[in-house]
Amino acid sequence: MKPNSAAARDIAYHLHPATNARRHEQIGPMVIERGHGIYVVDDQGQEYIEGLAGLWSVAVGFGEERLARVADAQLRKLPYYHSFAHKSHPAVIDLSERLVGISPERLTKVFFTNSGSEANDTAIKLIWYANNARGRPEKKKIISRHRAYHGITIAAASLTGLAPNHRLFDLPLPGFLHVSCPHHYRGAEPGESQEDFATRLAEELDETIVREGPDTVAAFIGEPLMGAGGVIVPPRTYWEKIQAVLRKHDVWLIADEVINGFGRTGRMFACETYGIDPDVMVLSKQITSSYAPLAAVLISDEIYEAVADGSAEVGTFGHGFTGSGHPVATAVGLENLNIIEERDLVGHAAAMSAPFLDALHGFADRPLVGETRGAGLIGAVELVADKATKAAFAQPGATGLAVAEACHREGLIIRAIGDVIAFCPPLIIEAGEIADMFARFDRALAQVEATQAAA
Repeated sequence: MKPNSAAARDIAYHLHPATNARRHEQIGPMVIERGHGIYVVDDQGQEYIEGLAGLWSVAVGFGEERLARVADAQLRKLPYYHSFAHKSHPAVIDLSERLVGISPERLTKVFFTNSGSEANDTAIKLIWYANNARGRPEKKKIISRHRAYHGITIAAASLTGLAPNHRLFDLPLPGFLHVSCPHHYRGAEPGESQEDFATRLAEELDETIVREGPDTVAAFIGEPLMGAGGVIVPPRTYWEKIQAVLRKHDVWLIADEVINGFGRTGRMFACETYGIDPDVMVLSKQITSSYAPLAAVLISDEIYEAVADGSAEVGTFGHGFTGSGHPVATAVGLENLNIIEERDLVGHAAAMSAPFLDALHGFADRPLVGETRGAGLIGAVELVADKATKAAFAQPGATGLAVAEACHREGLIIRAIGDVIAFCPPLIIEAGEIADMFARFDRALAQVEATQAAA
């Protein structure tokens, strides 16, 4: 690369998240300069279909002028204000009311953060605070799942069930427990149905709570459909059975809708898709189509009342961020929801699910493909060394990386999660664009198949 180029300067000065820093020194970045619709363009003029909507998040596509205009207007009118000590502003009030109005019925209050990680940290602190205020100081443990992704701040990363987010960080912290991932393809016993697998996982959760002591377990957190752990669709009856266990032991349920929310599964929230009645719901990403950093924690009245009582005892609720409910972010979020509703992007995602999933499942018979899975407009292709035995590759992640790089050559950006290829395009994608996206993937996969066959 050229000295003093953008790529060279990036290597010199920028430490990247979720990146192998030594490999980055060797290969440098793909520098994206602009975007329009479902496409982005790099600094070499190469156009790509953004098959992961950025990071599962650009619902309305790139270059949406309405969001740019709203952000500009808000910056000119009130570029910043806070929500501390009884202060507020119109945008945060309007968005709070809107979110409560469209969310599951028992959720009555909204707390804003800047990211999903901060939101999940906040959810943990709210639950700890509420249980202290209710005289239950021992009820603090949080149960998550292996392969879950709930963020990367210290507490949120403790919820996350992925080894790279723990190794060398001294995580997870004590009091954070993990139960089995609900992946039928990888976790089921031979001949075990989805329903029986779900029963076994619910029994595991029940046994974990009993072993730890129900008076010590505060909450269970789960993505309705798991995203960054490999797009894991829950087995049939899973959430029904999990919720029954939680109700039995008076354990609160946190639904992490950071990836799922605002139409991704073909409903406004995946809680609707899977029949989940949460005590806490965490939102981010598509709340603003990631045009501005914003996340939200919605809580039930039961939790709010306990928190309110605690704040009266202490004199304040001692938690918050400088950017909580930022005027620009909340104004953009409100307009983003207007676009989603006016253009019925939730209904559009449901309508586009059939061509999306049909094309995705069309790869099931390919020699390197072990499983295809998905819901709505999110899906994955899991690559394996042996279809019959489901055996992984000798070098985990190398084949997935090879497919991702071949996709780049074909003008497609996807996400390789080890040897799982994830797709999560903007909600605005049309049937013809879906066909084009998977045609590019087909050509990329064929290149890797040919290389593997020749080896």
